[in-house]
Amino acid sequence: MSDDHVYMTLAEGHEDDTRWAYGTGFEDPLHGVDTTVPDDVDAGELAALCVTLADDALVSAQRLAEWTTRAPELEEEVALANIGLDLLGQARLLYSRAGQVDGTGRDEDAYAYFRDAGDFRNVRLAELPNGDFAFTVVRLLVLASWRLAHFERLTAHGDPVLAAIAAKGVKELAYHRQYAAEWAVRLGDGTEESHRRMRKAQEQVAPYLGELFTAYDVRDEVVAVLRQVTEAAGLPMPVYRPLPGSGRTGEHTEHLAPLLAELQGVARAHPGATW
Repeated sequence: MSDDHVYMTLAEGHEDDTRWAYGTGFEDPLHGVDTTVPDDVDAGELAALCVTLADDALVSAQRLAEWTTRAPELEEEVALANIGLDLLGQARLLYSRAGQVDGTGRDEDAYAYFRDAGDFRNVRLAELPNGDFAFTVVRLLVLASWRLAHFERLTAHGDPVLAAIAAKGVKELAYHRQYAAEWAVRLGDGTEESHRRMRKAQEQVAPYLGELFTAYDVRDEVVAVLRQVTEAAGLPMPVYRPLPGSGRTGEHTEHLAPLLAELQGVARAHPGATW
């Protein structure tokens, strides 16, 4: 299967200029949206859901930012930075919504900068060190496919704010998935060395797949995407044996705390500072 064919197939249903998703949402996605929590939506559950989704995005964005000045090519450096900015934008909206409905009135900075690692609820795959470019491609393919499938369902959520955030995110995540899929095919079906690195990256990611598939009921959809891409890339489907524990309950790897220390350092050193 050609790289172009993979693009056309995965883009089905996301034809709204999916390839160039950067900067989608210059218009406020929440303009005119009623922020009142509907009577049939549990505010506590809504806040918890927003925080977990925001944590996934924030931690992923921070890892992608580490590729700045380190990516194989300038074009990929810009691409990864912009994908990270998309995720950061999603995190900001989700944290703001959580603060609106959880009764604390916390803003996005309070969630991002003034919680410790044990308070974060991101999946552990997002916090692992970048490794090489192949690892970043495999991780991005998995996380983008998984998050896109969930966001598509959230567009019908009972909370109109979360539904609007998800609708905006779907366009961005469709591009993130496609970007990763194209690179997966290019590397998997490339040189002997690039193929070897992709196989190694799959082995490194595989133990963390189980945590994703227990979080939301999107396993079949995500596996179908991964199978399509791996077949096109000449790669096997990874066999996963889930690791015990879950980032959703605050059980993280040793890599999250130092990542957050770098992210939060300035804000904690100068709390309340403004430009």
